[in-house]
Amino acid sequence: MAANKKLNFKVAALRRILSVVFITLLGVLLLIFLLGTNSTSNSVEPSWDEIDELSYNYSDSSEKLGLPKQNRLSVHLEKRNQLPPRNLDLYPTLAKNHIAIVLYVHNRPQYLRIVVESLSHVVGISETLLIVSHDGYFEEMNKIVEGIRFCQVKQIFAPYSPHVFSKSFPGVSQSDCKDKDDAAKKHCKGNPDQYGNHRSPKIVSLKHHWWWMMNTVWDGLKETRGHEGHILFIEEDHFIFPNAYSNLRILTELKPHKCPDCYAANLAPLDVNSRGEGWDSLIAEKMGNVGYSFNGTVWRKIHRKAREFCFFDDYNWDITMWATVYPSFGGSVYTLRGPRTSAVHFGKCGLHQGQVENNACIDNGVVKIGVEEIDKVANIKSEWDVHIHTQQSGYKAGFKGWGGWGDERDRQLCLSFARMYHAIHTVSTS
Repeated sequence: MAANKKLNFKVAALRRILSVVFITLLGVLLLIFLLGTNSTSNSVEPSWDEIDELSYNYSDSSEKLGLPKQNRLSVHLEKRNQLPPRNLDLYPTLAKNHIAIVLYVHNRPQYLRIVVESLSHVVGISETLLIVSHDGYFEEMNKIVEGIRFCQVKQIFAPYSPHVFSKSFPGVSQSDCKDKDDAAKKHCKGNPDQYGNHRSPKIVSLKHHWWWMMNTVWDGLKETRGHEGHILFIEEDHFIFPNAYSNLRILTELKPHKCPDCYAANLAPLDVNSRGEGWDSLIAEKMGNVGYSFNGTVWRKIHRKAREFCFFDDYNWDITMWATVYPSFGGSVYTLRGPRTSAVHFGKCGLHQGQVENNACIDNGVVKIGVEEIDKVANIKSEWDVHIHTQQSGYKAGFKGWGGWGDERDRQLCLSFARMYHAIHTVSTS
């Protein structure tokens, strides 16, 4: 009898030990799973050769649209654009009525690291889709984006970027006119701008990329095609505050009621040096170019002005919009924003500068932007009234443009981008 009791006691003790071990192992496995979910994606990035094996169905339409003949890199990038978003295993679903974020980048890796780090702290970022649009292909820029783990990420690459074509249009070709060449005397190709200067591929790529990206995001990508809600657009030198996404959701919900005539919602003031008024009111003002968002209805209005956009002699997309597209809408084009900025432009130089470590246009390689506690939570109140800034300086109708966009080939390529995804409803070139 004593022996049986002793045996039963040992069995019971063994069971308790096994239970503790089992629970401990289960906890460890769960912890490993959670850590993996938050930091590591199990998805395998396809190799260049695997991407090259993807089907490609744009070649027939490219010639009809008048697009340049693609080289191997251009075709490869077009195929990359067909890949699904990354991190689907970490974030398999997107929140209902999420606002997609489009980050368009050039080749400034120090800038990109800063904006990506700021995005990683944005409240709600994991519920949405981040689309990164590259102006050509630069390996260091690509690696930075591939390292993002805080949300779904879709990469797209401008396949007709001048940076992709090293020996032919839209890049540089030997027969192109340069500077103030006389085409008749030099027997070179090209049309000068209103100031007598011929195209610079590095400069025109800015406007080409923006226009290609807009057409692709709104009308080309299956992830966003036909989207009627707002999409947020930011650049690689925009520092985004933690409350940006929360504030933007509030603004887009308030806009139809508080400012029905507003075309957009902005995260930052028109004046890039301003942090906002700090008032207890919403602000309606001229649409800015830092952290701007608009919906599908506004995009269709913009798209209908493709000819105005493509033929205005200025290499800047934003000045083109302010000086010719927005005025063509009739009336003021306002955007709605909060009284305190949720995004800051930190770049100290423009174009494609800042690519080299010791020339990154950042003080000592560091950006010091003060993020206060109020910038970490939504700080826009639905009961606020709207203050309208009616008199603001800046580019407007009547401005001639800074030039750089006089070559007929650039203008026609721009129109081709507007037609890419509209085989039936084409944009008139007459």
